[in-house]
Amino acid sequence: MARVVELITYPIKGCAGVSLTEASLAEAGLPHDRGFMVTDEDGVFRTQRRHPGLALIRPHVAPDGERLTLSAPGAEELSIGVDTVSARREVVLFGSPYQGIDQGDAVAGWLSEVLGVACRLVRVPPEHDRVADGLTPGTSGYADSNAVHIISRASLDELNRRITGDGGEPLPMARFRPNVVVDGWTEPHTEDRARQITIGDTELGFAKTAVRCVVTMVDQDKGAKAGPEPLRTLARYRRSPEGGGTLFGAKFSVTRTGTMAVGDEVAVGSWDGPPPAE
Repeated sequence: MARVVELITYPIKGCAGVSLTEASLAEAGLPHDRGFMVTDEDGVFRTQRRHPGLALIRPHVAPDGERLTLSAPGAEELSIGVDTVSARREVVLFGSPYQGIDQGDAVAGWLSEVLGVACRLVRVPPEHDRVADGLTPGTSGYADSNAVHIISRASLDELNRRITGDGGEPLPMARFRPNVVVDGWTEPHTEDRARQITIGDTELGFAKTAVRCVVTMVDQDKGAKAGPEPLRTLARYRRSPEGGGTLFGAKFSVTRTGTMAVGDEVAVGSWDGPPPAE
């Protein structure tokens, strides 16, 4: 039986994740997931692609969502009140314009010092109405695309089997920054074929397979690039048929909100093709 073994939310896009044991799933995903984003002074998002040190910044959002606390190696902890009412400003994510609420000079200065480059921090405004496309459209905060990213342990095991077979070191799941990690599927990449999933009293609809980028080559514990894996190995057996890079994991939209928890069964209601062998 497939079950959830990890739930992770990433309150600030590109920064460290926060492990959860139980969570209320909203239309935009797990609590506060990619609800904040670091930008440059012009509102263009900053990413681990150019600033791998983002991975070392650890955010904590208070249960009521009204305070954000940040910590990082060598920096004094900072806590701010979350601003949800100030004037909106334009921000840019992958070339597309959105709105954000700037969180002020104190956190901007803290981030700028930690990353060594001028930064601002913005929050998704309450009226954020982003549409994430795919087979099942949905919404999300500042995530790359859809709200929930799922990877199975079987998929990572197969990747690591290939990497170690070539003399490399196995990689941790953190390289891929999933929201939901599933154990119990014996076939790798089963998540690619699941079209409708129920976890707890939530329901998810498949949107697309996840195209991987150079962020997967960043050591999330060191905040430094550590390539060439996994992209070198994925390029050998997981190339997109459309020529758009390598694939690993799957993105889902939320079709029914509710609560999910570590240990919940992952029940697949429909498949692309026949169900996997038991």
